[in-house]
Amino acid sequence: MSRFSAPIAEQIWDMKYRLKDAGGAPLDATLEDSWRRVARDLASVESDSVLWEDRFYTALEDFRFLPAGRILAGAGTGRAVTLFNCFVMGTIPDSMGGIFEMLKEAALTMQQGGGIGYDFSTIRPKGAVVHGVAADASGPLSFMDVWDAMCRTIMSAGSRRGAMMATMRCDHPDIEDFIAAKQDSARLRMFNLSVLVTDPFMDAVKADGPWDLQFNGRVYRTVQALDLWNRIMRATYDYAEPGVIFIDRINTANNLRYVETIAATNPCGEQPLPPYGACLLGSINLARLVKAPFESDAGIDTAELDALVRTAVRMMDNVVDASKFPLPQQAAEAEAKRRIGLGVTGLADALLMMGLRYGSDDAVVQTDAWMRAIARAAYLASVDLAREKGAFPLFDAEKYLASGTMQAMDDDVREAVRAHGIRNALLTSIAPTGTISLYAGNVSSGIEPVFAYAYNRKVLQKDGSRTEEEVVDYAVALWREKNGDAPLPEYFVSAQTLAPMEHVRMQAAAQKWVDSSISKTINCPEDIDFQSFKDVYMAAWDMGCKGCTTYRPNAVTGSVLTVSETSEKAPQTDTGAEVIYLSEPLDRPEALEGHTYKLKWPVSEHAIYITVNDIIVGGRRQPFEVFINSKNMEHYAWTVALTRMISAVFRRGGDVSFVVEELKAVFDPRGGAWMQGKYIPSILAAIGGVIEEHLVAIGFIEGQGLGLKSDPKAGPVTSNVRPASCPSCGAYELVMIEGCMTCRACGHSKCG
Repeated sequence: MSRFSAPIAEQIWDMKYRLKDAGGAPLDATLEDSWRRVARDLASVESDSVLWEDRFYTALEDFRFLPAGRILAGAGTGRAVTLFNCFVMGTIPDSMGGIFEMLKEAALTMQQGGGIGYDFSTIRPKGAVVHGVAADASGPLSFMDVWDAMCRTIMSAGSRRGAMMATMRCDHPDIEDFIAAKQDSARLRMFNLSVLVTDPFMDAVKADGPWDLQFNGRVYRTVQALDLWNRIMRATYDYAEPGVIFIDRINTANNLRYVETIAATNPCGEQPLPPYGACLLGSINLARLVKAPFESDAGIDTAELDALVRTAVRMMDNVVDASKFPLPQQAAEAEAKRRIGLGVTGLADALLMMGLRYGSDDAVVQTDAWMRAIARAAYLASVDLAREKGAFPLFDAEKYLASGTMQAMDDDVREAVRAHGIRNALLTSIAPTGTISLYAGNVSSGIEPVFAYAYNRKVLQKDGSRTEEEVVDYAVALWREKNGDAPLPEYFVSAQTLAPMEHVRMQAAAQKWVDSSISKTINCPEDIDFQSFKDVYMAAWDMGCKGCTTYRPNAVTGSVLTVSETSEKAPQTDTGAEVIYLSEPLDRPEALEGHTYKLKWPVSEHAIYITVNDIIVGGRRQPFEVFINSKNMEHYAWTVALTRMISAVFRRGGDVSFVVEELKAVFDPRGGAWMQGKYIPSILAAIGGVIEEHLVAIGFIEGQGLGLKSDPKAGPVTSNVRPASCPSCGAYELVMIEGCMTCRACGHSKCG
């Protein structure tokens, strides 16, 4: 049998992890060549490199251990790339020079492909006095716009780069603006946003007490904590952001709380990190370890799991020495603490193979047992490494053992750490594994439930034609091999059929044994009421989670793939039509009504005049054509082209509001401009804003950043949520997995 259990797995390997030369010719002839390349490189730092190369190869074989994608793609290539996935950058100084020095560091890091996290709480609030220049501060959100434009510029230089996470403390005076920032769908699109929620704030929420918004000891105003909490919840309910990070809980549990304070995470939240901290990720594939699947004695051999974890820890520790780093501060931080993030994938499939329903009491108990075994093996392996190679440089036995995580460990583990030290300060994390899960045969991702048991995927061939293939979940494929077309048992549940609280229980069970954090999405139905939605977050807090991310289909992010029940009661994705046929263009009347708008771009000598003419269709006003004029001849060619293209789209009718979204997302590598207190990334984005203003004025769209306004004559509209297409391949195959929109057609992930 082929090493690849599904065609999509081979395609992902070829596209993302297979080593090729500059011309695209493969240098890894087979999958085994890729495994051997990675094993050899990570064993190169060992005194007996031949021995450890073979052991590392065995761990990689059959997809049992899955290093993160950057390791699979970068190790052994000889290229100057980082093998670390994501970084939290340095603390942003509250000064103009310091802020832009941090921007430069962010650009250098993202240029090498690293996702970054930043805490913007350190920047003084909007309106605060800037001493020495007789001006008021523009506030942290204005600088987040600059970061956002930088990220787009870096992306324009080549392939997709890492995403960004922005955090802000719940007591910052600008927190309300931060909460609402992404309600404009064109703003901060390169960022994930999360609020840093403190223990005193949660106490104040439960007591419905007052809450001070302050900066540098000065209280700017006082609000009710419950009102602020409801603002966070309402924004997340309606717009899917911001997320919530329980930051005091993270710092209390941190093994290194004696030498660092954490205020930010990587883009998907599974790695809370100090300034210049980096996350190094890998996953044990539980689905490949289950013996006798779907039999009465199905299970995972504990000795095999223990041995695999120990090998994986050694491999990941070697990555610290083998990797390049964008900045010297990042290298120093990694070497001083040797932080790694070993997690799992395929959990839901492994539970299915044992006949356990995800979210049930038995599944919670089994998840707890597996995660405890992994944590125990990882810590003891790191102790053995410390005996052989030395503890991490900042190790202090008494202070280290006083952390919340170590308090939960078995006595023999604690005594081993006390006696011999430990090589890696933190060891466990559960990361997004969307792409590597596809590469491993479409096993369930991380600790997420199965999203859908099978779906049809259209594949673009070299001759331009498209073929269709069925992508089947790994556990379902095994079930079919054993049972043919027999209906799936009732314990086969999916993300669509689970109650939100079942997600929370599984996250909490895993978090107990994870010293960093977990990237997980709690799927909520579109029709969940607001109070029940809020209860999910409070349950996450009460059950000991370090953060909470939900996904409820909404008008800004679009819907996830729809599912339908087949005769087997198995969810299937409905990808809809692949080809959209456009209607005939509308005829132009002799006279049209419209409006002309004057746009003064700050860096242009002459104003631009934008005319939008409308037509009445079915008693409803909608845009028909656009004219863009300026005395500046520099703009002549592209304004004519833009006029013709936008007018051609408008004349087709239907929902043309996407034109606004596309224009507002355009950035200029030379830089944008500040207009009315807001950073606009390009002159085209400014034109998009003017057209949006017009569409709102005529009632064509609901409002700024919102979608099509329903026609009152067209009857009731059950939902205005539109499915989102993949920005990489265009397929309508985006699903929210572990806090990241992930395309199951090509493996694209915002965070991967």
